[in-house]
Amino acid sequence: MQAQVGGRVTVTAIRSLHDGESPWWINLRSPDDSSSAVVLRTPSRRIWPDQVATNAAAFAVAEKYGLPAPRLLGTDLDGRDAGVPATLETIVAGTSMWPAKGSSGLLRAAGAAIAQVHRFALAPRPHLPFPPRPIAVDDFAQERRLGRMPTTALLQLADERVHAMPAPEEPVVFVHGDVWPGNTVIVDVRVRALLDWKTAGVGNPGVDLGELRKQVAILCGDDAPKYVLQGWERASDAQANHVPYWDAVAALNTPTESYSPSAADRRDEFLSAAIAQL
Repeated sequence: MQAQVGGRVTVTAIRSLHDGESPWWINLRSPDDSSSAVVLRTPSRRIWPDQVATNAAAFAVAEKYGLPAPRLLGTDLDGRDAGVPATLETIVAGTSMWPAKGSSGLLRAAGAAIAQVHRFALAPRPHLPFPPRPIAVDDFAQERRLGRMPTTALLQLADERVHAMPAPEEPVVFVHGDVWPGNTVIVDVRVRALLDWKTAGVGNPGVDLGELRKQVAILCGDDAPKYVLQGWERASDAQANHVPYWDAVAALNTPTESYSPSAADRRDEFLSAAIAQL
C-alpha cells in the first residue's frame, strides 16, 4: 500500500477519527518535503473485516459513477501486507459538524446528494448485499420483539403496523446504508461527500431517505425531514414512494433508550407522523 501513496513517505502524525480506534487520519511527508494526508481503515470493535471490504466495494462504485465520496488509494483486504484487512482513502476537505438548526438549503443539498447515489440500478453482489433497513447489521426492532431490549407502546404499535405490510418492491439501487450528518462532508450549504460506506449495499432508496429524514428530525426538528424530501425529489425528478413506511423502518431501528429525552421525543414525533400515514 505504500506505493499507492507515493512510495517512500514518512508518517508524521496519526489520530483516531472515532474514539481511539479505526479509521485513522495519517499525516505524511514525502522526500521532497511536501505533506499530505490519508485515511487508513482497519477492523475495530465497530468495524468488521467484511465491512472494510464493503466500504472498498462502495468506493469503487462511487468512483465509477463520479459520486460524492472519498476515493480509494489502496487496498489490502486479505491483510497480506498490513497484517489485517486495510484500505487507504483520500480526505475530502470540509466538516461533518452540522449546525444545530440545519438550513433548508443544506437539508435539500443532503437529500440531493443521496439522490445521486440512487440514480444507479445495480444487482446485489459480493460485499454489496441487499439491506432491508438502514444500518442493516443492527435490528433493534427484533431485539425488542425478543425481549432483549425494553419497548414502548409507540414502538410496539409501529412495529406491528410495519410487520403487517409487505416490504415495498421497487427496482433496487445503490444505497449508502448509514446516511446521517456525521457521515457527510459539508462546506456552507453544499454536501461535498458522503463518508463511511461500510454498510452500503443494493436496495430500496427508502433505506437512505428514511434514515436521513429520521436523523435530521432528531438533530434539527421542525420541518427538516420535509426539506430532505424536497431535495431528493428535485434531484431525482420523481416523487419518492412509500415514505411513511421507510420513515417508520428507520425510526424502529434505533435503541429504545439511548437518546437524550429531547432526542427521544423528536424520534417519537417522527415515528408517530409516519405510522399515522401507514
